[in-house]
Amino acid sequence: MTSLTFDIETVPDTALGAELLGLEGISDEDVARAMSFHQMQEKGTDFLPLYQHRIVAISVALREADGFRVWSLGDADSDEKELVQRFYEGIERYMPDLVSWNGSGFDLPVLHYRALKNGVQAPRYWEHGDDDRSFRYNNYLSRFHWRHIDLMDVLAGFQGRARASLDAIATMLGFPGKMGMSGDKVWDCFRGGGIAEIRNYCETDVLNTYLVYLRFQHMRGILDDARLEKEFQVVRDMLNDSGAAHLGEFANTWHTG
Repeated sequence: MTSLTFDIETVPDTALGAELLGLEGISDEDVARAMSFHQMQEKGTDFLPLYQHRIVAISVALREADGFRVWSLGDADSDEKELVQRFYEGIERYMPDLVSWNGSGFDLPVLHYRALKNGVQAPRYWEHGDDDRSFRYNNYLSRFHWRHIDLMDVLAGFQGRARASLDAIATMLGFPGKMGMSGDKVWDCFRGGGIAEIRNYCETDVLNTYLVYLRFQHMRGILDDARLEKEFQVVRDMLNDSGAAHLGEFANTWHTG
């Protein structure tokens, strides 16, 4: 079965924030600061509502019968619409099982809002069984179905108090985890022109998620010991053959960490 592990990185949608707060004509930095302050005043947290997040990177790990690869959609200059469009086109093309960490709580709702904003269509993703019976009891949107596995949610037994961070679980399992970058640094990195660094970071998050997924499939009995090690080797081979510095660093940290 084809699987597509995914992760997104976002920054404040300052154009929307300026419109909502009546702040046209001031810098993006000041608008973002005002958005966070407003949210803190309203909700007691500076974490913005999901519809106020603008997607700047989407990275995926695609496992097919004949190979495995990791990449970031579009390129460094791609606008949000292109990134979102490419994500849903991938679902249309491969009809994969989706794998995420907190995808149900963050990534997918953000993708919903941004697809809506950008006029992106995604009929296969929204299928509930009306046109394809196979989606009636196994679709991308139902929390307890397997066509999308939100590892954070599933491993926590669907209980918020039991949730853990990807970094913590990856580290627990001997995978690299975060390697100097984190989600709270993305906005500053983006403002400094570091979109390439953000895309690389997003790819390593996808790799951590995929490796946790393999261990989860082993725990479920989908993979036996030999098949698990074979799947790990597929990832190692890809990392070693990639020639990308950040993937090489990931491989070295995995082997020595």
